[in-house]
Amino acid sequence: MNRREAASQKRRRLTAAAARVLYEQGVERTTLADIAREADVPVGNVYYYFKTKDDLVRAALSEHSARLRELTDRLDRLPDPADRLKALVEAWIDLREDAARHGCPTGTLAVELDKRADGDLDVEVATVMRRLLDWVAGQFRELGQPDPDGLALTLVSGYQGMSLLANALRDPEVVTREGARLLRWLDSLRAA
Repeated sequence: MNRREAASQKRRRLTAAAARVLYEQGVERTTLADIAREADVPVGNVYYYFKTKDDLVRAALSEHSARLRELTDRLDRLPDPADRLKALVEAWIDLREDAARHGCPTGTLAVELDKRADGDLDVEVATVMRRLLDWVAGQFRELGQPDPDGLALTLVSGYQGMSLLANALRDPEVVTREGARLLRWLDSLRAA
């Protein structure tokens, strides 16, 4: 492996570690040393690739965006938009244990970044949320549903709410129950 590949691999490890640690600990409680430890690199390397904690948060947001893109690309292989939406909800249900421990990765970051007085990271996290809303609205649009943007907001709000409550109550079954309710709601739209 040449130096450029090694540096790229180290940056990817740091980015993935930043996404994990910031999700689990939050922005304010996370140190660069925490991320270095998670990525198994010397702390000085973190400063080489990321000059500030905000740079690491941006990298984590990029990681969240990439994971969302991977998920929606995988779901887009399903032939029916209703099945895509249901598979999205099922993916959320599969992550119920994480939601109970930490909430939604992007949603919890959005709430925390909104409380900061400085920077524009709250706008950047909104871009990731908007990408999900747009994808969901596209599925409803393809189904010919009236008000696809409103339906997308309802579905994503349902996910955010169940993630928040599962986290607050430390109860993954909140996601299971509310996810099942969202699946029934999607079925009722198809039947209508």
